[in-house]
Amino acid sequence: MAQVLDYQATEPLSTFNPETAFPIPQAPFRVLLASIQINIPGTASRNNNVELLASVGVTGVTNISQLVFRIFRNGKEIYNTQNGAESTGSEQNYIFTFQAIDSNLVAGANFYQVFVENITPNTQANIVGPISFSGLAIKS
Repeated sequence: MAQVLDYQATEPLSTFNPETAFPIPQAPFRVLLASIQINIPGTASRNNNVELLASVGVTGVTNISQLVFRIFRNGKEIYNTQNGAESTGSEQNYIFTFQAIDSNLVAGANFYQVFVENITPNTQANIVGPISFSGLAIKS
């Protein structure tokens, strides 16, 4: 039977709001969207999984942006995914949701961060919210 070790969640933006939108930078620059800390007790060292879930509200502004979302643990990239955001037609606003599994962590605090960058020149996409990021640590 699985045992819950820790759960953390954050919601830096709780609503869709174009008035407070901010641009996603062009690679190699990126912007931090959210961060959490997951603690693994010594009794569960190397016998655990951390399920990470992120949702990010984006709007396309210019052309079709290719966005790369990255999750880092303690400064090291452990996951990435790519999504496109169009700026014309009916498909301008998006909620991108993705999940990552991090396994066999050592005991102690683990700091997770979600970033995004735009890898397509001459395009623009903005963060409009909402943003949420959560982590559930379980003992296998």
